[in-house]
Amino acid sequence: MLNLRLVVPAPRAEAVVATLVDDPRVTDVVHLPGAALRPLGDVVSCDVTREAASDVLGWLRREGLFDEGSVVISDLSAAPSVNAREVERAATGAPDDAIIWDAVVDNAYGEVRGSYSFYAFLTLAVTIAAVAVVTDSSILVVGAMVVGPEFAVVAALAVGLVARRPGLLTRAARLLAQSFAVAIGLTLLLALLARALGWVHLEDVTGPRPLTGFVWRPDLWSAVVAVLAGCAGVLSQTGGRTNALVGVFISVTTVPAAGDFALSLAVGAFDQLPGAAAQLGINLAGMVAAGVVTLLVQRGLWRLVTQRRRRRADGVGAQQVEGSTSGSRRPVP
Repeated sequence: MLNLRLVVPAPRAEAVVATLVDDPRVTDVVHLPGAALRPLGDVVSCDVTREAASDVLGWLRREGLFDEGSVVISDLSAAPSVNAREVERAATGAPDDAIIWDAVVDNAYGEVRGSYSFYAFLTLAVTIAAVAVVTDSSILVVGAMVVGPEFAVVAALAVGLVARRPGLLTRAARLLAQSFAVAIGLTLLLALLARALGWVHLEDVTGPRPLTGFVWRPDLWSAVVAVLAGCAGVLSQTGGRTNALVGVFISVTTVPAAGDFALSLAVGAFDQLPGAAAQLGINLAGMVAAGVVTLLVQRGLWRLVTQRRRRRADGVGAQQVEGSTSGSRRPVP
């Protein structure tokens, strides 16, 4: 379930509260008149099932509360009450299948701000990957993959395409390009320093690398893994299962390819540059494409569920009206 904290202009608060109370998929409705100071208004809090969140948020948007008031969405880790279970049963569909687009889009905008920490983590990840190439260490490759923060921006790029947000799309693409350029450039400088100190030689990169040679040798499976990882990553984000993202980070070879590219450039292993660049491009393109398709499929399936729910609601509408006097509740229009 999700918690909604609303700031509602006082003249409209009673109507909003009444509508939320009448929705069988909403519970724990709390009304605090005059409690909000910025923006001014009443505070209304409620818990809503994930399946109904898009309906409720869409209604609040149509009522103008996104502009005239305030809407905050929070995840609930648990709601172990009989009332909460009854509310969940009143909602059609499975919670993990519901996409709360307002939350997805808002989170995507938050991921493309381009903080210093994002650049720092990506640079550290690419540098660790370069060390992994020198030492031919698969453990360091995995470590570099986990440290890399780039998937959230890749997912934001997919959201921008599906949601038709050109501003989000542009910012995500620019951040990906700039951050990888900075990370590769700084790693290149460190690799040149290591070469000048005698720590790295051409043979370290061009010699046999049974554990890390795949980094600059993309093949069919590179594309397959990128697509699968993109699907899994987007599903984990839209379904609220971000713990699955660790597996996605370990699956894709974006950061290791960038590290190999910087190191190969530093030591003069120019024949490996096309392969490393191709590996990086294949992974990024595969994840974006898979993310777009996954979001489109999710949206289409959820529309079918919503349409079926509405048809069923229309079929029993008369019964709900008759039972309204005995305490039955009607959902948000």
